[in-house]
Amino acid sequence: MQLVIVESPAKAKTIEKYLGKDYHVLASYGHVRDLPPRDGSVNPDEGFSMEWEAYADKAKQLKAITDEAKKADRLILATDPDREGEAISWHVQEVLRNKKALPKEVERVTFNAITKPAILEAMKNPRELDTDLIDAYRARRALDYLVGFTLSPVLWRKLPGAKSAGRVQSVALRIIVQREREIEVFKPQEYWSVTADMEQDGTGFLTRLVKWKGDKLDRLSIGDGKTAEAAKKSVEEGRFSVVNVETKPAMRNPPPPFTTSTLQQEAARKLGFSASHTMRIAQGLYEDGAITYMRTDGVTMDGDAIQEARRAVVNRYDGHYVPEKPRVYTAKAKNAQEAHEAIRPTDFSKDKAGGGDHARLYDLIWKRALASQMASARMERTTIDLEDATGQHGLRATGQVVLFPGYLALYEEGRDDEGDEESRRLPRMSSGDTPAKKAVNAEQHFTQPPPRFSEASLVKRLEELGIGRPSTYASIIQTLKDRAYVRVEKNRFFAEESGRLVTAFLERFFEKYVGYDFTAELEEELDDVSGGRAEWQAVLDSFWKDFKPRTTEVMEQKPSEVTAALDQFLEPYLFPPKEDGSDPRLCPNCGEGKLALRGGKFGAFVACSNYPECKFTRRFGQPGGADGGDSGPEVLGQDPETGLNVERKSGRFGPYIQLGEGKEAARSSIPKDVELDLEMALKLLKLPRTIGNHPESGNPITASIGRYGPYLAHDGKYARLQSTMEVFETGMNAAVVKLAEAAAGGGRPARGAAREPLKILGKHPRTEAEIKLMDGRYGAYVTDGETNATLPKSIEKDALTLEEAAQLIDARAAAGPAKGKGKKKAAPKKAAAKKAPAKKAAAKKPAAKKADA
Repeated sequence: MQLVIVESPAKAKTIEKYLGKDYHVLASYGHVRDLPPRDGSVNPDEGFSMEWEAYADKAKQLKAITDEAKKADRLILATDPDREGEAISWHVQEVLRNKKALPKEVERVTFNAITKPAILEAMKNPRELDTDLIDAYRARRALDYLVGFTLSPVLWRKLPGAKSAGRVQSVALRIIVQREREIEVFKPQEYWSVTADMEQDGTGFLTRLVKWKGDKLDRLSIGDGKTAEAAKKSVEEGRFSVVNVETKPAMRNPPPPFTTSTLQQEAARKLGFSASHTMRIAQGLYEDGAITYMRTDGVTMDGDAIQEARRAVVNRYDGHYVPEKPRVYTAKAKNAQEAHEAIRPTDFSKDKAGGGDHARLYDLIWKRALASQMASARMERTTIDLEDATGQHGLRATGQVVLFPGYLALYEEGRDDEGDEESRRLPRMSSGDTPAKKAVNAEQHFTQPPPRFSEASLVKRLEELGIGRPSTYASIIQTLKDRAYVRVEKNRFFAEESGRLVTAFLERFFEKYVGYDFTAELEEELDDVSGGRAEWQAVLDSFWKDFKPRTTEVMEQKPSEVTAALDQFLEPYLFPPKEDGSDPRLCPNCGEGKLALRGGKFGAFVACSNYPECKFTRRFGQPGGADGGDSGPEVLGQDPETGLNVERKSGRFGPYIQLGEGKEAARSSIPKDVELDLEMALKLLKLPRTIGNHPESGNPITASIGRYGPYLAHDGKYARLQSTMEVFETGMNAAVVKLAEAAAGGGRPARGAAREPLKILGKHPRTEAEIKLMDGRYGAYVTDGETNATLPKSIEKDALTLEEAAQLIDARAAAGPAKGKGKKKAAPKKAAAKKAPAKKAAAKKPAAKKADA
């Protein structure tokens, strides 16, 4: 018997069907061992020796593999054809060797697609484990461990509120934070455009002013409305005729088939998928045998696949859509050892596979791969210049005509920021024509800051810088979300305060290790290990001999010294120069103290040096230059009962209102769902509100706002309210009903009653099903009517976006039903059925005694 080991059970089932009875295929369910999360798992003093530990949840599977290995004549390791796959095979081999269950014959096979021809061919060409790939895996794993377990404790001790740091994770976070800084310091510049709507032979087209008073204009030449109106008047008064028509032929070549990173980018742009969701769906398509292996940085296609694609193009269109020679693409990736075939369908004659998101992603992969072997698109780009009779003022129209669509008939690559001016259609014109002028417009514009990163543009940026590897991008991005270092709004990354502070700390104390060049160079060294050009322990030693002393040096500094250093490092951000030249550090509250960065239990904040006399504070993420600088407390008015000022203030935990001063002052946070004015502020300050006495118990029912939102309280029992206004509007009857429902359902509506959603988020961007945010027994969850997905702790329900909810539902649906569901429910019913006769027999015992008598 021959034992074959793969990663997933779906893969195992398919392969066993292809190989026949002499083969037994088992799944390892991914990695079986890892470095345990404790000190000493990697020992730099002993040649970076590593202590591996089997995952607790893999014990049953490892036993099954071990038992079968003892009976096998030959072990075939058939895990994925990349570094991680090589590592899994190595781990399985080592586990079996330690248990003395390793067959005498051990071989490694790889295949790029789960199809019968590919698998049978791979079985004919076995090889040994690639020690270079295994060494590269060990080096990466050791590096990530050493950085995480050495740097994270420094963060915990010196930067309260920080959660973790990582070799690639921290650099990716720095990219997002730097873009946030660029946006904040950006100063928009006003400019105006003057355009004219014109018409020739019944066809309208748009022109723009490119010459005025004999001077050429660029985008920012007209900087104010007065100048724009003067230019507009010149166009209105002029009679423009065509002076030049320039037509240039243009060609557009198709993009290469997908790599891991380009697939993630395009799926984000066109399908709205996150990187992690894309990889989950692609994994399913690969295991189903629909596509080739999806972790690759190569753009080449197998020769047979290219011929098959060309035949498919001819069958779908005609011979004009196929270039004379097959297209050959070259990979830009430096690591040739891991550059496999591009992602493509295993059968080009199938234009559909799977359903739902699987079908949508397959369609994208199929079109891109097929288009890569199609003819170029031929276009004609036209520029028309018009001038008035004086020759002082000129208009220009640009457009494009597709003469032959080529690959564009099937597929066009998406872009992050698109402009469509050149794609406009123009009427046919020649010199001397005088098109009719329909309207002239002057529009005000402002230059825009660079856009925040989307998942697609962040992946693209990481790849451009050579940071990380495409197969790791999904997990890197997910870690940043889970740590709450970033949030995602409208598919764009926003840096959170904690993320900005961690980045500032690393830039100040570990600048080298979050440098883009250093991280990219380290990636190249690891690639050299993969290619056998470098020794893995030497790479680790070179990194560790500088990194360890630096962490020790920072750890020895006092927290106050670290905070002071960060205060100086962040001064341009926290205390930017003011327009009036005044001191940006001067406290706006007392007018005497100096503002400085302080560290607290819950993170960093800005406070006055005159504390405790002056209690002015400001959140770390609220720069002094934002919204015109510090304005200090805002007086909303006076309390009619006490005559004291009601003030709106900003503290380290956000905005709040205060009545009075010192220990006797009344304070209240400001809910997000109210418009604050004096009347609302006074209502909030008087909470809790007593609704009245309960008709049954006679004890008071109160309404208030707590840590988890608005609620009702009575005799130690609580009921949730939907909005802040309900705190002030709920009457006795409604309160009694809500409390009764909460008591009957453990905080939920009574059994059988319709549960009201906390929020209707909108339609699922891929299935069109309505997504609702609900409150469940175990916390908030989202549902589309068919699938329920619990909100992870890293996502605040108030900040939940539609796309995040859709991704949670997609991930839950892809995971399938929970283990054991259905089976355990059936067991009690059977048990109950068996116990029923026993109860009847027991009831008849007295009658039996009577018969004996």
